[in-house]
Amino acid sequence: MKKQKTNFVLSTYSALEGTPIKAKKEISFEIKLASRLLLDELVSTWNKSNLEQRINESIDQKDKPTFMRLSKAYQTYTYEF
Repeated sequence: MKKQKTNFVLSTYSALEGTPIKAKKEISFEIKLASRLLLDELVSTWNKSNLEQRINESIDQKDKPTFMRLSKAYQTYTYEF
């Protein structure tokens, strides 16, 4: 993957004399992608475990309509590539 580079050019402005110039650096694409993938994985894992817990509670309470609704939502987490 080609790396993206950021170049900074600092020049003096007469309106900013005496105040420091702040340069901001962009976060690299790889770090953005890795953090997004990590957050997606964490949210997916939490949602799956939350659904499992709610399904188990509906089984214990013998609540069939809730069980059917939750198990239909859980099907998206059982798909394997």
